Amino acid sequence: MLYSISYKIKDMTITLKPLSSTDFDILKKIYRSTREAELTANNWNEEQKTRFIEFQFNAQHAHYLSTFKGAELNIILLKRKTIGRLYVWETETQIRLIDISILPEYKNKGIGTRILKDLIKRANKAGKVLNLHVAHHNPALKLYERFGFKTTEDTGAYYFMERMPESNS
Repeated sequence: MLYSISYKIKDMTITLKPLSSTDFDILKKIYRSTREAELTANNWNEEQKTRFIEFQFNAQHAHYLSTFKGAELNIILLKRKTIGRLYVWETETQIRLIDISILPEYKNKGIGTRILKDLIKRANKAGKVLNLHVAHHNPALKLYERFGFKTTEDTGAYYFMERMPESNS
């Protein structure tokens, strides 16, 4: 399990902590950051944007809980400050990266890359496929391709990608 794992990245210590009921306000902020371009494109007032995010976040969270029973739902901390979320589901044959989202001001600092490398190492050690869905327009798509993920399905808005385990890890 990823609980209580700490990563040293340059001069930063990143920690993963299990999600608790007190984390939902910051989780909504993190979720909103992933939808900000979409919100900006609409001619909505702040109340409409907030209601939309609330509805979408709740629907997504309920979907994750019902579809990925027993998933590891973690928040990503930097110096005890929540900067992102990491949701991972493991079965006998696969590790699914359900979601990794990092607040914009903490992106491009190696945090997501370090976590992804750890998941790859974990999957290799267990001999499991590591897979995920990624939106066509998501900049992380290039990162996943660089780390050996291959598109196995195009669902229209998302690619389903897999990375086979390496036998020598």
